Amino acid sequence: MTTDTVQEVTVSVWSLDPTHSGAHFKVRHMGIAWVRGDFRILRGTLQWDDDKISESSIDVEIDAASVNSNEPKRDEHLRNADLLDVERFPSMHFRSTGVSRSSADSALVAGELTIHGVTRQVELRVTEISPATKDPWGNIRFAASANTKVSRKDFGLIWNPLLETGGVLVGDEVFIDLDVEFTKTR
Repeated sequence: MTTDTVQEVTVSVWSLDPTHSGAHFKVRHMGIAWVRGDFRILRGTLQWDDDKISESSIDVEIDAASVNSNEPKRDEHLRNADLLDVERFPSMHFRSTGVSRSSADSALVAGELTIHGVTRQVELRVTEISPATKDPWGNIRFAASANTKVSRKDFGLIWNPLLETGGVLVGDEVFIDLDVEFTKTR
C-alpha cells in the first residue's frame, strides 16, 4: 500500500502596484549638496514562500525615461546618451538571486541590477515589511521599503566634468531607496 501525501504550497504571488510604488535616488552635486530624484516603476512580481524564504524571488522593471529630478533640463540630460541613454536602454531591471530574512520586518535581497545595459550584483536591505492588509475592494496588499548604494561608474555612467576648484560635478555613489506596494494575485 502506498501513501501519497499532499504538501500544502505556501508560495504566494504578488503583483507590484505601480501607482503606489517608487524608486528614489540621491547623488552628490559638486561634492557639496544632494540632488534627489525618482523613477516610475513599471511592473514587478514577487513570489513569496513563507516556509522557505530562500525560495522567494522578485523581478522589477523601471522606466529609465521617467527620471524626475524636478529640473527639466537636468532630466533631459539624464535621459540622453551622456548618461542613461534611454533611446538604447529604455528600462532598468532588478532580478533577485537570493532572499534571506533578517527579522520579522526586514530582509536582505541579493540580485542583479541592470542599468544602461550593464548588469551588476547588488544587495537590497529591506528595512520595513508591512503586515498584509485587506483594502476596501477586498484585495490583499502589503508594502516594503528597501535601500542600497551603487557606483554609477560600475554601470558605465562615466560622464562627469572636472571642476575648476578640483573634484567633479556629479558624485559616483548613488543612494537608492525603494518604496513598493504589492497586491496578492494568488
